Amino acid sequence: MEGLLSTEEAAERLGVAGSRIRQLIAEGRLPAKKIGGGYVILSKDLDLVKNRKPGRPKKKAATRKKKL
Repeated sequence: MEGLLSTEEAAERLGVAGSRIRQLIAEGRLPAKKIGGGYVILSKDLDLVKNRKPGRPKKKAATRKKKL
């Protein structure tokens, strides 16, 4: 079918890893249908996540207690 992508094809189009696509699906941010052991994604649905912030969120700096 035209317009359907595997997780790996979607990952290639977005420039991310396949695991990131599966994470977006699990979070509900990227709609997908499970077929057999994998997911298929409508190519138009990639627009929902293409403008996401790149990279990992920054960790909060740990505060250290000074010894007196």
